[in-house]
Amino acid sequence: MEFAIITGLSGAGKTATLKMFEDFGYFCVDNLPIELVEKFAELTVNHPRAENVALGLDARSGDDLDQMEQILQHLRQMGIGYKIVFLDASDEILIKRYKETRRRHPLSEDGRIQEGIQKERERLQFLRKQADYIFDTSHLLIRDLRKDLQNVFVDKKQFGNMMVNIVSFGYKYGIPSDADLVFDVRFLPNPYYVEELKDKTGNDLEVRDYVMNDPESEVFVNKLQDMLAFLLPKYCAEGKNQVIIAVGCTGGKHRSVTIANLLYEHFNEEELGGFGYHLGHRDIEKGKAR
Repeated sequence: MEFAIITGLSGAGKTATLKMFEDFGYFCVDNLPIELVEKFAELTVNHPRAENVALGLDARSGDDLDQMEQILQHLRQMGIGYKIVFLDASDEILIKRYKETRRRHPLSEDGRIQEGIQKERERLQFLRKQADYIFDTSHLLIRDLRKDLQNVFVDKKQFGNMMVNIVSFGYKYGIPSDADLVFDVRFLPNPYYVEELKDKTGNDLEVRDYVMNDPESEVFVNKLQDMLAFLLPKYCAEGKNQVIIAVGCTGGKHRSVTIANLLYEHFNEEELGGFGYHLGHRDIEKGKAR
């Protein structure tokens, strides 16, 4: 039996995560009073027909949440195993989500979302420190989050507590402001100047072959993969839970898409560090005739 505690910041995806756990066959309970958590865990874990259980906890528990640290200690002493899943996101993304849904943050007494987020971070910090899995949903699609959760809780694969987002972009539209690593591939052969390739993208085999037929392209990709294979575990060891790798060319349609695809395919297949790997092409649709 698996006993999972789902927690995290309001707006980071806890409700959606609980629904996913239901789909995985878990018995899910949300916002259970803190004083009942220990008894609930004891009853479900020792029940002969108990299935996997997921318990949702968040800042709505108020001051009672302070008791949770002691309860977790009691669970460990009783030999009740549990896994904590913490959903996180950047302040900027959380504020944007709240504004889009026009919801009030549960801890923003004066209506200011930023203050509510800060209070919630402080209140949940002890759970984040003890979390077995941290998912930063700032740039994570629901389908990608589901895939990562399924890998861990259904397929029992290793998860390295870090999301690696690989994104292509066009310099003419600006460098992604949240990028951790930026690689300029404008020195590679440009399919834009080949008439039959101009309107295609790096997702098309013809464009990919054109870019990669240059020997320097293959050397560059191999060196880049080697460097990232060295860097990513170092970032994870330092405590980062998300790394955004941005690959740019002039328009974000040909060379950058090709290289981003190759990086994603390589690391996703290798499953380096058990990290979650996600791919995006920010500017691939821009500049098309309408």
